[in-house]
Amino acid sequence: MNNEVCIIITEDDDGHAMLIQKNLRRAGISNNFRHFRDGQEVLDFLFGRGDEKLEESRSYLLLLDIRMPRVDGIEVLRQIKSDENLRRIPVIMITTTDDPQEINQCHNLGCNNYITKPVDYSRFIEAIRQLGLFFSIVEVPCLPK
Repeated sequence: MNNEVCIIITEDDDGHAMLIQKNLRRAGISNNFRHFRDGQEVLDFLFGRGDEKLEESRSYLLLLDIRMPRVDGIEVLRQIKSDENLRRIPVIMITTTDDPQEINQCHNLGCNNYITKPVDYSRFIEAIRQLGLFFSIVEVPCLPK
């Protein structure tokens, strides 16, 4: 993956966020990471409602948990995919939920992929390593100017 792609991790569990970042690095992903702890924080960033804003003409990829405080991941996904500029950001849901209805809802809203976090630590690490391999070949579009 292009090193200019910023990977946004939205995960309320700091331990999971650290494991995701650490194991993506182990898989050879050297991109910049941004971590947000809830859906409201990432929405404020994405929609420019705070001090920090998205950079025009930069590529972003969002790793999004579903179960989060304040605003859940499904609502974040809905708002992103409803916005003309933000809908181009690839969104990968990473969550412990394997409910088929929720998976279908996320795909219907426009998520690009859905990964269920295994409960077992070693399987979780392997899932993230495989995600890193996927990132190494994927092309991520830039935001429009």
